[in-house]
Amino acid sequence: MRSADITTLTMREYAKRRLAAGATPGTVNRDFGVLSRMFTLAMQAGRMNRRPYIPRLPEGSPRQGFMEHADYLAIRQHLRPAFQDVLDFGYLTGWRRGEVFTLEWRDVDRHAGVIRLRPEMCKTREGRVLVLSQPLRQLIERRWHARALGCSLVFHDAAAHLDGFKHAWDRACKAAQLPGKLFHDLRRTAVRNMVRAGIPERVAMMVSGHKTRSVFDRYNIVSETDLRQAADRLAAYVQVAGA
Repeated sequence: MRSADITTLTMREYAKRRLAAGATPGTVNRDFGVLSRMFTLAMQAGRMNRRPYIPRLPEGSPRQGFMEHADYLAIRQHLRPAFQDVLDFGYLTGWRRGEVFTLEWRDVDRHAGVIRLRPEMCKTREGRVLVLSQPLRQLIERRWHARALGCSLVFHDAAAHLDGFKHAWDRACKAAQLPGKLFHDLRRTAVRNMVRAGIPERVAMMVSGHKTRSVFDRYNIVSETDLRQAADRLAAYVQVAGA
């Protein structure tokens, strides 16, 4: 369609067709986001002087899944060593799966104990530095000794990309009686664990790679255990205060 023919009405009709075809409201909103960017670029280039109102469909609440430590251990025991290292790294860092799978040895400084992730490897296009804790140092050393000749990836399975990880993950979750767990749950879990550990939130955002505070807050999930602990602390305080 010509840009001049794209109106709010045509976008609403488009949304109806996409929803009827099985797309989710979130998917349609991503489509509209691309369209919005197109209009912005056209206006910046002087090719247009107006843009229509771009609607936004209401989306469901973001997924609130996370992984307790017992869940992590239960899934881990059903994964083979190469996949256990992937799980461990995700649990300890909260990195996105794509960042973990594409991590290369050129990003790792084993002697300094840091990983410097290149901007092009990050979703936010901003590089970041991860200082390795002792468990992460041990993990990196395991991967170093298991490295394959000619393979630049830190995480691999028999010198290949971890293409079979998803199926192995699903099988491990099922065997652990935790069906439906996602690798992305580790990201939410790591954020929550860092906040629980008293790590300043700005520092936690640098570790996990969250660029905006709003998204970080969405990942900082309060579990039922957190609420129970809060209730117990309040009750203890009231009891002492009333004594």
